[in-house]
Amino acid sequence: MTRNIKLYKYLDVNGGLMMLHNSNLQFTNATRLNDPFDCHPALFDFSHAPEYPYNWPPKDFMVEKGKSDTENLRNSAWICSMSKIHDSLLMWSYYGNHKGVCVGLDMEKANKYLSRIQCDIFVGAMEMEVQYRDVIDKPDFFRDAKDFFRYQLSTKAKAWEHEQEVRLLLLDPTPAGRSQHPFYAPMALPYMPKHKREVIDWKEVRAYPHLGGECFDSLYLGIKIEPEKRERIIAEARKCNPAIKVFQMTIDPDAFRLKEELVRE
Repeated sequence: MTRNIKLYKYLDVNGGLMMLHNSNLQFTNATRLNDPFDCHPALFDFSHAPEYPYNWPPKDFMVEKGKSDTENLRNSAWICSMSKIHDSLLMWSYYGNHKGVCVGLDMEKANKYLSRIQCDIFVGAMEMEVQYRDVIDKPDFFRDAKDFFRYQLSTKAKAWEHEQEVRLLLLDPTPAGRSQHPFYAPMALPYMPKHKREVIDWKEVRAYPHLGGECFDSLYLGIKIEPEKRERIIAEARKCNPAIKVFQMTIDPDAFRLKEELVRE
């Protein structure tokens, strides 16, 4: 699949400020995405497990193993949701009722930070375009030759199609080496533990791979963005990348759509 040249991240103003100030992307565990169907093992049909001679391994065991494998994949996947478009009315409404921002990334430059080849092995973030479906067309986990990995991590309901989502994916992005994956992505706790024995759910932790400032290609400002926040985020964006292009979103008077106007220095 051809990689997208530009991808866009819709954010509220505070999220946009943090993203530009720290020059990074936020990745969230797949179990914490807002769609309960996302990456769920229920996307598969486990009812046709093969029968082996002498019933070994047992059929029930194979079914449970299949469910466990898909659940483990979901637990180990951290996702950053991007979009192929920057002017979606619905997306702008989701993020602060048009008071937020949309940050454009140059993916050709970003991929130099997010992925690389090390010892002939691909390391880092994978890019997947989401596939939208009207119904759950469950593939047979044991007999169907589909790409289960991509199917599980990039299939969503047709109701989300307006997002035109592209996912960036990290597997087990832990600096402490919880897996043998050599990619390093700084992790951040949701809050500081109150005492040493407090256990934090690992899936609540976010990953923040660093990007160079040159990756941040453009900044789009919501129609209703507050003036003070507008000036602050423009300043932060130009500090991150002096060459960044800043646009103010406006209403197209001739159609139900948004259009952008370049903000001059």
